[in-house]
Amino acid sequence: MTATGKQYATFWLGSSLYGIEVTRVREVLREQSITRVPLAPPTVAGLINLRGQVVTTIDLHPRLVPTGRRSAESMLVVVFAGGESVALLVDRIGGVVDVTDDQFEPPPDTLVGAVRELVSGAYKLDGQLLLSLDVDAAVAT
Repeated sequence: MTATGKQYATFWLGSSLYGIEVTRVREVLREQSITRVPLAPPTVAGLINLRGQVVTTIDLHPRLVPTGRRSAESMLVVVFAGGESVALLVDRIGGVVDVTDDQFEPPPDTLVGAVRELVSGAYKLDGQLLLSLDVDAAVAT
């Protein structure tokens, strides 16, 4: 029996590699001008104008890398979640990787707190782990 394959778009937050199934990713953008939203939770970085569409931007740092600083070259991964486009603010973009089900493991015991709630598991790649981000949980503020 062969393992089922998937493709993941990858990105970095701090020193960790995360991925989202490519079917959920609409596009990747350089950081845009983000308009802050008064009284928004810390995870909401603000709003961007994406070709006339107002898109909420979620900063993953407060929940996934609370002690780290954002990269000066932050980028946006625009995903489709909850029937709308949402931009995720990430440190830098990786590439697209092919993974198989036999590489998948449930969240490791070393993941605790909010990280564990946002990661559905990990794929063992050569020399590192690819943490599979639960997009729907990540955009829920």
